[in-house]
Amino acid sequence: MRLSCIVVDDEPLAIEQMAEYISKVPYLEMKASFQRGLDAIMYLKTNKADILFLDIQMDDINGIQILKSVRDLPAVILTTAYDQYAIEGYSLEVSDYLLKPISFERFLKAVDRIYGKCVSVSGSEERNHSDNYIFVKSDSKLVRIPWDDILFIEGQRDYLKFHLTGNRRIMTLLNFRSLEEQLPSDQFIRIHKSYIISASRIDSIGKASVRIGERDIPIGESYKSSLTAFLGRRRVVR
Repeated sequence: MRLSCIVVDDEPLAIEQMAEYISKVPYLEMKASFQRGLDAIMYLKTNKADILFLDIQMDDINGIQILKSVRDLPAVILTTAYDQYAIEGYSLEVSDYLLKPISFERFLKAVDRIYGKCVSVSGSEERNHSDNYIFVKSDSKLVRIPWDDILFIEGQRDYLKFHLTGNRRIMTLLNFRSLEEQLPSDQFIRIHKSYIISASRIDSIGKASVRIGERDIPIGESYKSSLTAFLGRRRVVR
Protein backbone atom coordinates (compact mmCIF):
# COMPACT_ATOMS: atom_id res chain seq x y z
CA MET A 1 0.00 0.00 0.00
CA ARG A 2 1.30 3.44 -0.99
CA LEU A 3 -0.04 6.68 0.45
CA SER A 4 -0.21 9.72 -1.82
CA CYS A 5 1.02 13.01 -0.33
CA ILE A 6 0.44 16.72 -0.97
CA VAL A 7 2.70 19.41 0.49
CA VAL A 8 1.46 22.97 0.97
CA ASP A 9 4.03 25.52 2.15
CA ASP A 10 4.98 29.02 0.97
CA GLU A 11 8.68 28.27 1.57
CA PRO A 12 10.34 26.39 -1.35
CA LEU A 13 13.04 24.97 0.95
CA ALA A 14 10.39 23.54 3.26
CA ILE A 15 8.71 21.83 0.29
CA GLU A 16 12.08 20.43 -0.79
CA GLN A 17 12.66 18.99 2.67
CA MET A 18 9.24 17.33 2.78
CA ALA A 19 9.78 15.93 -0.71
CA GLU A 20 13.13 14.49 0.37
CA TYR A 21 11.60 12.91 3.48
CA ILE A 22 8.72 11.47 1.46
CA SER A 23 11.14 9.94 -1.06
CA LYS A 24 12.89 8.06 1.76
CA VAL A 25 9.76 6.24 2.88
CA PRO A 26 8.79 3.32 0.59
CA TYR A 27 5.06 3.56 1.27
CA LEU A 28 4.81 7.31 0.53
CA GLU A 29 4.40 8.98 -2.86
CA MET A 30 4.59 12.70 -3.59
CA LYS A 31 1.65 13.75 -5.77
CA ALA A 32 1.76 17.55 -5.74
CA SER A 33 3.09 20.61 -3.92
CA PHE A 34 1.82 24.17 -3.67
CA GLN A 35 3.20 27.46 -2.39
CA ARG A 36 -0.24 29.08 -2.38
CA GLY A 37 -3.02 27.82 -0.20
CA LEU A 38 -5.70 28.79 -2.71
CA ASP A 39 -4.06 26.59 -5.35
CA ALA A 40 -4.12 23.69 -2.91
CA ILE A 41 -7.83 24.24 -2.24
CA MET A 42 -8.62 24.12 -5.95
CA TYR A 43 -6.56 20.95 -6.34
CA LEU A 44 -8.26 19.19 -3.43
CA LYS A 45 -11.70 19.90 -4.87
CA THR A 46 -11.03 17.55 -7.77
CA ASN A 47 -8.20 15.30 -6.56
CA LYS A 48 -7.80 12.80 -3.76
CA ALA A 49 -4.81 12.28 -1.48
CA ASP A 50 -4.01 10.25 1.61
CA ILE A 51 -1.84 12.73 3.52
CA LEU A 52 -1.73 16.54 3.42
CA PHE A 53 1.37 18.25 4.85
CA LEU A 54 0.07 21.73 5.57
CA ASP A 55 1.93 24.86 6.64
CA ILE A 56 -0.07 27.29 8.76
CA GLN A 57 1.45 30.72 8.14
CA MET A 58 1.15 31.53 4.43
CA ASP A 59 0.70 34.78 2.53
CA ASP A 60 -2.67 34.27 0.81
CA ILE A 61 -4.60 31.99 3.21
CA ASN A 62 -3.44 30.18 6.32
CA GLY A 63 -3.58 26.48 7.00
CA ILE A 64 -6.36 26.73 9.57
CA GLN A 65 -8.59 28.46 7.01
CA ILE A 66 -7.86 25.66 4.55
CA LEU A 67 -8.87 23.06 7.15
CA LYS A 68 -12.16 24.87 7.67
CA SER A 69 -12.96 25.37 3.99
CA VAL A 70 -12.20 21.99 2.36
CA ARG A 71 -14.56 19.05 2.68
CA ASP A 72 -13.34 15.45 2.78
CA LEU A 73 -9.79 16.31 3.74
CA PRO A 74 -7.15 13.58 3.79
CA ALA A 75 -5.15 12.92 6.95
CA VAL A 76 -3.57 16.27 7.83
CA ILE A 77 -0.12 16.84 9.33
CA LEU A 78 0.42 20.48 10.20
CA THR A 79 3.95 21.82 9.68
CA THR A 80 4.83 25.14 11.24
CA ALA A 81 7.43 27.10 13.16
CA TYR A 82 4.78 28.33 15.60
CA ASP A 83 3.23 26.26 18.39
CA GLN A 84 0.33 28.58 19.27
CA TYR A 85 -1.90 26.87 16.70
CA ALA A 86 -1.54 23.41 18.17
CA ILE A 87 -4.74 23.40 20.22
CA GLU A 88 -6.84 24.79 17.37
CA GLY A 89 -5.27 22.32 14.96
CA TYR A 90 -6.11 19.32 17.11
CA SER A 91 -9.65 20.63 17.61
CA LEU A 92 -9.97 20.32 13.83
CA GLU A 93 -8.90 16.68 14.12
CA VAL A 94 -5.50 16.88 12.44
CA SER A 95 -3.40 13.74 12.62
CA ASP A 96 -0.22 15.38 13.87
CA TYR A 97 1.53 18.71 14.45
CA LEU A 98 5.18 19.05 13.45
CA LEU A 99 7.24 22.00 14.62
CA LYS A 100 9.96 23.29 12.29
CA PRO A 101 12.78 22.45 11.98
CA ILE A 102 11.37 18.96 11.46
CA SER A 103 13.65 15.97 11.98
CA PHE A 104 13.25 12.89 9.82
CA GLU A 105 12.65 10.78 12.94
CA ARG A 106 9.71 12.96 13.98
CA PHE A 107 8.39 12.98 10.40
CA LEU A 108 8.57 9.19 10.24
CA LYS A 109 6.72 8.79 13.52
CA ALA A 110 3.87 10.94 12.22
CA VAL A 111 3.44 9.11 8.90
CA ASP A 112 3.87 5.68 10.51
CA ARG A 113 0.85 6.37 12.69
CA ILE A 114 -1.29 7.20 9.65
CA TYR A 115 0.05 4.24 7.68
CA GLY A 116 -0.77 1.87 10.53
CA LYS A 117 -4.39 3.05 10.59
CA CYS A 118 -4.70 2.69 6.81
CA VAL A 119 -3.30 -0.84 6.88
CA SER A 120 -5.72 -1.78 9.66
CA VAL A 121 -8.71 -0.48 7.70
CA SER A 122 -7.50 -2.09 4.49
CA GLY A 123 -7.03 -5.43 6.23
CA SER A 124 -10.53 -5.26 7.62
CA GLU A 125 -11.96 -4.50 4.18
CA GLU A 126 -10.03 -7.37 2.65
CA ARG A 127 -11.41 -9.75 5.25
CA ASN A 128 -14.89 -8.45 4.62
CA HIS A 129 -14.84 -8.47 0.84
CA SER A 130 -12.04 -10.63 -0.56
CA ASP A 131 -12.19 -13.80 1.55
CA ASN A 132 -15.39 -15.80 1.18
CA TYR A 133 -14.90 -18.15 4.10
CA ILE A 134 -13.76 -18.52 7.69
CA PHE A 135 -11.79 -21.25 9.45
CA VAL A 136 -13.04 -22.30 12.89
CA LYS A 137 -11.72 -24.93 15.28
CA SER A 138 -14.12 -27.77 15.94
CA ASP A 139 -13.36 -31.22 17.39
CA SER A 140 -9.61 -30.58 17.37
CA LYS A 141 -9.50 -29.65 13.69
CA LEU A 142 -9.90 -26.53 11.57
CA VAL A 143 -13.08 -26.46 9.53
CA ARG A 144 -13.52 -24.18 6.52
CA ILE A 145 -16.96 -22.53 6.42
CA PRO A 146 -17.92 -20.50 3.29
CA TRP A 147 -19.97 -17.38 4.02
CA ASP A 148 -22.68 -18.60 1.64
CA ASP A 149 -23.21 -21.75 3.73
CA ILE A 150 -24.09 -19.85 6.91
CA LEU A 151 -27.77 -19.45 7.79
CA PHE A 152 -27.22 -17.96 11.25
CA ILE A 153 -24.92 -18.26 14.24
CA GLU A 154 -26.21 -18.99 17.72
CA GLY A 155 -24.41 -18.25 20.97
CA GLN A 156 -24.45 -20.99 23.61
CA ARG A 157 -22.50 -19.91 26.68
CA ASP A 158 -18.81 -20.09 25.76
CA TYR A 159 -19.51 -21.66 22.37
CA LEU A 160 -20.95 -20.58 19.04
CA LYS A 161 -23.07 -22.88 16.92
CA PHE A 162 -22.98 -22.33 13.16
CA HIS A 163 -26.25 -23.32 11.52
CA LEU A 164 -25.41 -24.18 7.92
CA THR A 165 -27.13 -25.23 4.73
CA GLY A 166 -27.87 -28.92 4.40
CA ASN A 167 -29.01 -29.07 8.02
CA ARG A 168 -25.38 -29.05 9.23
CA ARG A 169 -24.19 -27.74 12.62
CA ILE A 170 -20.68 -26.82 13.74
CA MET A 171 -19.76 -25.91 17.32
CA THR A 172 -16.66 -23.85 18.09
CA LEU A 173 -15.12 -22.25 21.17
CA LEU A 174 -15.33 -18.61 20.05
CA ASN A 175 -16.98 -15.41 21.24
CA PHE A 176 -19.18 -13.06 19.25
CA ARG A 177 -16.73 -10.16 19.45
CA SER A 178 -13.94 -12.12 17.79
CA LEU A 179 -16.30 -13.48 15.18
CA GLU A 180 -17.79 -10.09 14.28
CA GLU A 181 -14.32 -8.77 13.46
CA GLN A 182 -14.03 -11.43 10.76
CA LEU A 183 -17.52 -11.45 9.30
CA PRO A 184 -18.32 -9.28 6.24
CA SER A 185 -20.32 -6.41 7.72
CA ASP A 186 -22.41 -6.06 4.55
CA GLN A 187 -23.58 -9.68 4.72
CA PHE A 188 -24.10 -10.44 8.41
CA ILE A 189 -25.92 -8.57 11.15
CA ARG A 190 -26.28 -9.24 14.87
CA ILE A 191 -29.96 -9.03 15.83
CA HIS A 192 -29.82 -10.40 19.37
CA LYS A 193 -27.22 -10.93 22.07
CA SER A 194 -27.26 -14.62 21.09
CA TYR A 195 -27.73 -14.46 17.31
CA ILE A 196 -25.99 -13.26 14.16
CA ILE A 197 -27.82 -13.86 10.90
CA SER A 198 -26.94 -13.95 7.20
CA ALA A 199 -28.97 -11.26 5.43
CA SER A 200 -29.18 -13.30 2.24
CA ARG A 201 -30.90 -16.12 4.15
CA ILE A 202 -33.77 -14.06 5.58
CA ASP A 203 -37.17 -15.38 4.46
CA SER A 204 -39.29 -12.84 6.32
CA ILE A 205 -39.08 -10.20 9.05
CA GLY A 206 -41.69 -9.70 11.73
CA LYS A 207 -41.98 -7.16 14.53
CA ALA A 208 -40.01 -9.27 16.99
CA SER A 209 -38.34 -12.00 14.95
CA VAL A 210 -36.65 -12.97 11.71
CA ARG A 211 -37.60 -16.12 9.84
CA ILE A 212 -34.79 -18.23 8.35
CA GLY A 213 -35.91 -21.61 7.08
CA GLU A 214 -37.87 -23.27 9.86
CA ARG A 215 -36.48 -21.06 12.62
CA ASP A 216 -37.89 -17.85 14.09
CA ILE A 217 -34.95 -15.91 15.49
CA PRO A 218 -35.74 -13.20 18.06
CA ILE A 219 -34.78 -9.56 17.47
CA GLY A 220 -33.34 -8.03 20.64
CA GLU A 221 -34.79 -4.67 21.64
CA SER A 222 -31.35 -3.00 21.66
CA TYR A 223 -30.58 -4.35 18.16
CA LYS A 224 -33.70 -3.11 16.36
CA SER A 225 -32.24 0.23 15.32
CA SER A 226 -29.07 -1.32 13.89
CA LEU A 227 -31.17 -3.89 11.99
CA THR A 228 -33.33 -1.10 10.56
CA ALA A 229 -30.22 0.81 9.46
CA PHE A 230 -28.74 -2.35 7.94
CA LEU A 231 -31.90 -3.05 5.96
CA GLY A 232 -32.00 0.57 4.82
CA ARG A 233 -28.50 0.27 3.37
CA ARG A 234 -29.68 -2.79 1.44
CA ARG A 235 -32.60 -0.79 0.03
CA VAL A 236 -35.27 -3.00 1.50
CA VAL A 237 -38.78 -1.77 0.57
CA ARG A 238 -41.20 -1.92 3.46
